Amino acid sequence: MAPKYKFTKEEMVEAALRVVRTKGIGGLTAKTMADELGTSTQPIFTSFGSMEGIKREVYAAAVRVYDGYTDAGLKAGVPFFGVGMQYIRFAREEPELYRLLFLSRETDLSAIKSMEHLQQLVRPTLMRIYHMTSQEADFYFRSLWLVVHSLSTLIVTGDCPYSDQEIGRILTSFSISICKSIKEIPGFAAGDFDRDAAFRALVQEGTTATTEQSKT
Repeated sequence: MAPKYKFTKEEMVEAALRVVRTKGIGGLTAKTMADELGTSTQPIFTSFGSMEGIKREVYAAAVRVYDGYTDAGLKAGVPFFGVGMQYIRFAREEPELYRLLFLSRETDLSAIKSMEHLQQLVRPTLMRIYHMTSQEADFYFRSLWLVVHSLSTLIVTGDCPYSDQEIGRILTSFSISICKSIKEIPGFAAGDFDRDAAFRALVQEGTTATTEQSKT
């Protein structure tokens, strides 16, 4: 009869996840996992067969944690803004899991795949609230997500000087700028607009505004 161990497979995965949260995926070994459980490595290999088997389970557990943040964002009053702020929150609260999922090649889940998945989920809301086409909604979300991902990566690498309140203002500024461009520049979302004409119009508008101010 096979020996019975006092830890279930789920408990072992939770222990491995705790190791990754403190030491990163590179710190996950049979020994660090056994130390976390207070046991030998034997039951670990009996249950999972190899470290690769353990890591697959940890990756899946990390995705479930991330999905919890996404679900919370989708329940926000403005879902497309909610998922962005929850992505940032995930980076702040789970930096090692963020590294594992979005800054490594260890898993099938990449940052871009995550963005494309979220894009599908929030597209209907964007189209309804901002009166956008599906192409415009996708362009808008992708543009904002690139800013969110950049800020989140700065947070994880310890190089972000901005508070959540400041980040909210940054995202609002980008949101207004992109939305205004989509609405006022024909072909902006499709990328086939006249760039030179658009910049000339902006410069002319700024020159006119400066001239009017100087007269007052």
